[in-house]
Order: sequence, then C-alpha cells, then structure tokens
Amino acid sequence: MSRDWIGVPVAVLVAGAGGGLIGAGTVGATALGALAMAVGVLLAVGAVRHLVLLARGRRENPPPGRLVGVGGHRMHVLAEGEAGSGPTVVWMAGGHAPGEDFRELHTLLSARARSVLVDRFGSGWSDVGTFPRTTAGEAEELWAALEEAREQAPFVLVGHSFGGLLVANAARRRPDLVAGLVLLDPTPLEVVAFAPRSRQIARMRRGLLLTAVRQLFGAHRGPGNRAGQGCAAASAFAELSPTGLARVGWETVVYDGDLGDLPLVLVIPRDLIGGEAVLADARDAAEAERISRFYLRSRVRYLSASTSSRLVHTPEGTGHDFPHEVPSFVVGVVGDLVRELRATDP
Repeated sequence: MSRDWIGVPVAVLVAGAGGGLIGAGTVGATALGALAMAVGVLLAVGAVRHLVLLARGRRENPPPGRLVGVGGHRMHVLAEGEAGSGPTVVWMAGGHAPGEDFRELHTLLSARARSVLVDRFGSGWSDVGTFPRTTAGEAEELWAALEEAREQAPFVLVGHSFGGLLVANAARRRPDLVAGLVLLDPTPLEVVAFAPRSRQIARMRRGLLLTAVRQLFGAHRGPGNRAGQGCAAASAFAELSPTGLARVGWETVVYDGDLGDLPLVLVIPRDLIGGEAVLADARDAAEAERISRFYLRSRVRYLSASTSSRLVHTPEGTGHDFPHEVPSFVVGVVGDLVRELRATDP
C-alpha cells in the first residue's frame, strides 16, 4: 500500500476476477462477476484520480529545499540562515510529521542561526523509503541526510514528542556531532511499557492505514497525500507497544547516563493540560491520582540521560502541543542554548 501506483493493478485484478466469474456461465457467478467488475472499474477510476492529483500537487508545490540521496532514496532537507560561529539547529516534529510542521519555528530561528528541517522517509517531500520504519533506523538516516546535505557539525538537535525520542537516539549514536539537545516533552518509553493499558496507538495505526487505502483509491478531496505517508507512520508507531518496545528497546531507549555530559534542556508542561484523556479510564479518584503522578514523573526521565541537563517548564496553561501554542517561547529556549554554546566554545 505504500506505493501510490499499486491501486491501478489492484483494480485491474478485481475487474479481471469479475470477468473470470462471468465466464463461468452460472447465474450466481455472473451476478457476482458483474459486481466485481463494477467495483474494479470504480477502484481504477479512483486510483487514476489519485495519481493525477498527486502529479498536480507535485507541480504546484515543489520542494523548498534539497533532495539528497540516503540509502538509494531521496530525503528532503531545508536549511536556511547563517551558521556564523555555530552550532546549527536541526528540528524534528512530533508524531511522524514532516519538517513543514515546524516551519514557523524554523523561520523564527533562521534569522539568528542556521536552521534545518528534515523530512523523515514517508513524510513531506521525502520518498517513502524502506520498511519497517524504526526510531533507530531513522536516527541513522538523519545523520546520513545531514552529511549528504553538507551541513556542518556541531548540531543542536531539537525534537518534540516522538521526534524527541528520535533526536535523543540520534545524539546517543553520534555524540561527537552534537553540541546540545533540546527535548520538547519527548515520548517517555516508560509510558509505552508500563502505563495503564490503552488502545490509542493501535487505533491511530488503524486510522493511518485506512486513510492510506482511501488515498490509494482517490477517496479524498483536493490534492491529498501519498498513501505511503500513512503506511510509514503506522510502521514507525509499531514499536510503541509493550511487545514492540521489547523487540527494539536496546536500540531505541536512551538510558540513564547514555548522553554523558551533553548539554540537555528538557522542556515540559507543569501538568496534564490537553492530556486529560489518560485519566478517563481510572476506576476511582485514587487511581486517577496514581496515573497522573506516573505520567508527570515519567516526563522528567530524560534528565537522567545526561549529567548536564536542566528542566524548563512551559508557560502556564500550555499542554503537550506547546510548540504550536507558544512558538516564540520555544525559539527563545533554543536560541538561549545556542548563545550559551557559542559563549563557552567559540
């Protein structure tokens, strides 16, 4: 499903199966075959419509940055601003969102420092890439993309939510290239492994795959996205379950002390504003309090990854999505770290 052209041969197969049933000659087979042929024709029309809309979207919305080769596929890198005395800031949005999701932050910062947005494979203008998608693999791909784009270390890596997990993993792998790390309410893997049972990620993955099917057969308005984007996100989220994490934990988790004395700024909300849904299934007030304490304590776990970490709270009333709620605040935190690093290591 990750290849947008696959809808056409699928539609042809459905229509062909219908033709074969009609050829059987029985009344029931003929009726069923006619239905299958009609469905195949509708699928083919939708699949062609999807390809036409994608082609139009590519013409009308070309990539603003560069497409660089990583592992035989193209990855999109947008870099703006002057590096000056460094370091260069690399942003990674939450979920499996494209770099464009942080365009406002990037634009604000690029006036004072070199700023880079990278589209992970299966997002934005990048190719879909290979499967399965994993945090560990995407961390390696991030370094390869920056090298191919000829962006110069040292880097300050900034990641939100699932993107925070990714940049922490990237920093662990190549600490020689990293000057500092800013984690914006990053995904704490204790929550995945030990939190009360939740079907939220499973529902999200199903929704992404269903959306990919709709995209594949043109059941969308406007230009639409590539079917591979939903498939890539669903693949990446597969590790966000107790069993999935058990398979990839050693390569994915950033443990206490893994980042040495790397300057690390952890930016989190003070409370669970915007995340009240995690309390909805509590059996009583005591369990709700325990769940709240678990999530709030889990939020600070990344402080133990480095001996040079510090905590910053977001403005009052902001929740997990604070990078979009208070972008100037986030850029200020990142800019402060950049200035500190320039002063201590010119």
